Amino acid sequence: MVLVLLIVLVTFLSLNDLLETVAARDPTLTVIIVGAGMSGISTAKTLSDAGIKNILILEGTDRIGGPIKKTKFSGLSVEVGANWVEGVNGKEVNPIWTMANHIGLKTYYSDYDHLPANTYKHMGGVYEKSIAQKAYDTADGISEFSKNLSVALTSERKEDISILASQRLGSHVPSTPLEMAIDYYTYDYEFGEPPRVTSLQNTEPLPTFTNFGEDLYFVADSRGYESVVHYVAKQFLTTNKAGDIIDPRLKLNKAVTEIQYSRSGVVVKTEDGSVYKAAYVMVSASVGVLQTKLINFVPDLPAWKLLAIYQFDMSVYTKIFLKFPHKFWPTGNGTEFFIYAHEKRGYYPIWQQLENQYPGANCLLVTQQPESATKAEIMEVLRNMFGKNIPDATDILIPKWWSDRFYKGTFSNWPIGVTRYEYDQIRAPVGRVYFTGEHTSEHYNGYVHGAYLAGIDSANILIKCAKWKLCTYNVNPKRDINLNANATRTSNDLTYWQLHEKQLRE
Repeated sequence: MVLVLLIVLVTFLSLNDLLETVAARDPTLTVIIVGAGMSGISTAKTLSDAGIKNILILEGTDRIGGPIKKTKFSGLSVEVGANWVEGVNGKEVNPIWTMANHIGLKTYYSDYDHLPANTYKHMGGVYEKSIAQKAYDTADGISEFSKNLSVALTSERKEDISILASQRLGSHVPSTPLEMAIDYYTYDYEFGEPPRVTSLQNTEPLPTFTNFGEDLYFVADSRGYESVVHYVAKQFLTTNKAGDIIDPRLKLNKAVTEIQYSRSGVVVKTEDGSVYKAAYVMVSASVGVLQTKLINFVPDLPAWKLLAIYQFDMSVYTKIFLKFPHKFWPTGNGTEFFIYAHEKRGYYPIWQQLENQYPGANCLLVTQQPESATKAEIMEVLRNMFGKNIPDATDILIPKWWSDRFYKGTFSNWPIGVTRYEYDQIRAPVGRVYFTGEHTSEHYNGYVHGAYLAGIDSANILIKCAKWKLCTYNVNPKRDINLNANATRTSNDLTYWQLHEKQLRE
């Protein structure tokens, strides 16, 4: 009789009803957080601090930290993801810098001032310092022009353009190997994508350096950069005597595959068949993951939300570590960073010798996009710089962020034409589904501090709804922009045009 009743029950219940019946075993959850990177952990802590402690964090991998990730390489602990605390010693204090100092994280100041003396030709050694310095000064000048142009365009409510377009307006588009290498260092090295696809108004001037300072510190600590994420997590999650997190509200290896949402709540399903129910869900997956079908939303996210997500870019910033039997590159003060100027733009241009961070390890770090690097290519570049008799690398590490289904890239980049209107839509909740991540940070997308601050901001939006029933999220209307390039100039237009004409005269 029991078996017959069970068959009848399954027959008449829809799949959704069945899932909600199973999930109802734990009806006390207020919020499920999808992802335990910096944004997810920051969100959870903010909720906990506000008294919302009946939360559950579901992480698809076997660790917390997201793209802040260490690994072993030739006996060293290196960072395959985020590596720098960027924005230090400014008028405001970067919260990540505060955490790093609090836990005694080993960091090293990155000194880029000596690049003109360490810029290598495609073939034939180092550029004369005076020649390289002139090229760097020119690049600084056009960058300053771009910043002023961005401010003028924004204040006069003009349409966004690319950084490359601003270079064209300034009558200087990098074209020689030296100019292209410096251009890569100036922009791609920071944003993970070239100037032709990067928004001018949303990246120049860059709030990270304007607000927090222009200094950068390289993290090289056996505990890993991820220890700052653990520091935040341990402020609200239970740990054992050894300091390990044992809180049942954090569940690892729980890859979320489906999120059902309705007016009454959410049902979250994971790859292993587990089902969880809560009043709200906070999704901290990267914008790259949201652009895939890893997580199925039921019903589908509305068109306005999908369009906003699909318009944003996900960069692939690849750091390649190499170990050699001995050093063959310059060492000492002023030699940490060096540039390689190849006739092909972005061909292994930025190099760093890691003697300060890992004394005696004989390691180099090179940055390359996209993920098409090979050991043979890298060795050819090094032999062009340092001679044919240098030894082969004994070990090489090339992270594959794009092919990792849990990340699909490294961090977001603000593309041309995406305004604060689309940004508001990216961050906006859909019913009981809320969103966070570095890509939702209004001023600091792409940075660790952006991920941390975005978690706080997104949590506060949810708190207003969960605690105070203030569930309306306003997206300001898209501003009217005069798209008519032939429109008659007015007195309000002169600032932009005068700036352009002044640069042309100079």
